[in-house]
Amino acid sequence: MNNFLRFGAYLLHPLFMPLAGCFIYYIITPRFIDSDIIRTKLFAITIITLFIPIVIFLLLKNIGWIKSLELEEVNERKIPLMIQCVLLLLIIKMVFDPYDSPEMYYFFVGILFSTISALLLVLFKIKTSLHQMGIAGVTMFIIALSIHFKVNMLTWIGLLLIGNGWVASSRLHTKSHTIPELVLGLAVGFIPQLMMLNFWL
Repeated sequence: MNNFLRFGAYLLHPLFMPLAGCFIYYIITPRFIDSDIIRTKLFAITIITLFIPIVIFLLLKNIGWIKSLELEEVNERKIPLMIQCVLLLLIIKMVFDPYDSPEMYYFFVGILFSTISALLLVLFKIKTSLHQMGIAGVTMFIIALSIHFKVNMLTWIGLLLIGNGWVASSRLHTKSHTIPELVLGLAVGFIPQLMMLNFWL
């Protein structure tokens, strides 16, 4: 059970969540999108939201600015979250267009607002669960896609809800977060995506 709970934190790491949202979107969207465009978009998202942050985290760890990739201390989160905001702005400006891909554009705007919110909380010495924030945001986005495209996505939604519970249990088991921090992470991830629905749903 210990290994199972710990595995949840790695499998559902917040760095994977933007890419997961993109994958699910391209799987279920009824719109025709050329396969080359899909591959290009996914490649760009993988580089910007996964590979670049990992390299930056390793550099920060090597120079001693962070102790571990888990960012256990509140102060360690400031620079990585700032960098993440810049990378998300790059995606919003360069990868997705609000007219051609409004769902994906506002999905990443929502992620940006969640990241800014987490950063503001750090400035006030308040720690929130980035794991819970990530999967909660994707869950809200998939629920919205189901309504928007009128597609039955109960399987995806059910799996994501299980994932939310898995992440919460994992973070509590490893004593990485308290229940209030998990609830705060859930709200910080969920609410911005909910607010973005006014622009595309």
